[in-house]
Amino acid sequence: MAILSSPENALLSSISCCRDLPHVPFARSCKTLLFPSLPLSNLGVSCSNCPSPLLEEQPGASPPSTRFGSQVTDPLQGPSTDSESFNRFLRGLFGAPETEKFAYEYYEKAKESPNFEPEKSTLDSLARYLMREKKWDLIAALSCDFKVYNVFPNRVTCARLVSSCIEARKFRVVDGILKVLGPNREAGLLAFDTAMRGYNKLHMYSSTIVVHERMKSMGVALDPRCYYMIMEAHMKIGDVAKVVELFREFESSQFSTTSFSTRIFGVVCESLCKSRRAFEALEYFKKMKNSGIAIDAKIYTPMISSFASIGEIKVAEELFKEASKEKILLRDPDMFLKLVLMYIEEGFLEKTSQVIEAMKSMNLKVSDCIMCAIVNGFSKKHGSMAAVRVYENLVSRGCEPGQVTYASVISAYCRVGLHSRAEALFSEMETKGYDKCVVAYSSMVAMYGKRGKIREAMKLVAKMKARGCKPNVWVYNTLMEIHGRAKNLRQVDKIWKEMKRKKVAPDKVSYTSLIAAYNRAREFETCIKFYEEFRANGGSIDRAMGGIMVGVFSKSSRIEELIRLLQDMKSEGTDLDGRLYGSALNALRDAGLQVQARWFQESFSVAQVRGVPS
Repeated sequence: MAILSSPENALLSSISCCRDLPHVPFARSCKTLLFPSLPLSNLGVSCSNCPSPLLEEQPGASPPSTRFGSQVTDPLQGPSTDSESFNRFLRGLFGAPETEKFAYEYYEKAKESPNFEPEKSTLDSLARYLMREKKWDLIAALSCDFKVYNVFPNRVTCARLVSSCIEARKFRVVDGILKVLGPNREAGLLAFDTAMRGYNKLHMYSSTIVVHERMKSMGVALDPRCYYMIMEAHMKIGDVAKVVELFREFESSQFSTTSFSTRIFGVVCESLCKSRRAFEALEYFKKMKNSGIAIDAKIYTPMISSFASIGEIKVAEELFKEASKEKILLRDPDMFLKLVLMYIEEGFLEKTSQVIEAMKSMNLKVSDCIMCAIVNGFSKKHGSMAAVRVYENLVSRGCEPGQVTYASVISAYCRVGLHSRAEALFSEMETKGYDKCVVAYSSMVAMYGKRGKIREAMKLVAKMKARGCKPNVWVYNTLMEIHGRAKNLRQVDKIWKEMKRKKVAPDKVSYTSLIAAYNRAREFETCIKFYEEFRANGGSIDRAMGGIMVGVFSKSSRIEELIRLLQDMKSEGTDLDGRLYGSALNALRDAGLQVQARWFQESFSVAQVRGVPS
């Protein structure tokens, strides 16, 4: 047969003419490598390009072979090593999808030759192929070859290997890759940086810290990007001391100013702010400005929020004005909420209007939480009517209420007696889709109850249930109270049993409303039964419960129980009003218990009794 010009051409010519790769023996001392068949349509060779056809073999001639490791001299190109030839051959296999799937098998066979050494570009191609095919076990094996041959893909490919494995949650493979790449100055640093960034993205901050410790043990010096990643991880787990320590280490390294300098200062400031060390953060903030490092909203926002949280109005306002002057947009709704809460807690309610104006100027939506905070702040400081007025002012300025604000304002309308407005606002709330707010339903049911509109209250509760909104204890208490006033004990008992069946735990108001209902109907035995249940469940006696039970025991001539009740009230420090004091004293005198009457007068002096002139 014709002798080919080189081992590579001999291999490719044989493949091209036969269309299938024959078994190619590689000369070794003890084994022969058998390659699988391979259809070659994209290797850059064809039958027409063969330099010489295969001739018939002479009898007794040895079969053709391409030996990996033999040296054949090309008279035109000079000597060529087999390792270089086979690296070119492997890279050629990656030229088309139909051939690239055989490349790794050929690579594994080639590794059996002591003369084979993969090139950087070959490893790049192999790594990209295995990442595309998601062959994570083979990636782990390939990374071991990096160390064996001391040849590494380029740094970008190494970083992609790490990021792909993290995205696929192949963390053990990542550990193996980092162990191999660590000593490599070119690829190691970027690989560690990619690992820390990937772990932080998955909120796996402890893994980021482990990577950092491995970098230190391998002697890999951190760059600004790595400092930012490890500081962020420690900030997220609340280790402020470590953040400050790393920042000082970063400063001592004297890096030139980069985009990560801003982020690093931002992390240390935010970390200190979260731990309520706002003034320490302010010192770092000033140092940052003096160093000429760019400041962005991510630094101003936690600073302003922190000072607002501790009530430092002056500093918070100065920082806010400074950011506005620098035309830095502060678009964090949580920061604005903290400013609003600061003004409310410090009593500067009128300044909340300035916060709304600032948000409007930035085209920021005023959140439901901010609106509700303002409405409730005015309600607490100046009463329900002030809350109604500030709400209407906010709406006139284009603020849109949400479910929480609607519920608060409906309650305010009910308290000031603007019942028609409460009904209109409740209807508006339903129209906007907020039809499952238990607090709003409770306010409306209570409003109907106080006005004696029992039918409207029951219809609203039925609508509430139909919409899948479960009545709470407030709703049940209101229903028992309004039916109790009407002496409709059948409904009271039905509501009480439903409450028990739905496993809604009754509170003190529940028992007070229930006992009051039976007291009005003069069913004293039932009153005593529920009172004993109330006390057995650990209930304490307040003035409302005490007043009812003094009447019950007096009217039913249960003097011993009355005396025990008064003793319990004395021990629990419950005050008496004038009516209750007179009722108890008269009951004791009418029973002829003069000693007990004197004890009562001595125990509850006139000065302790509300409504009785001294």
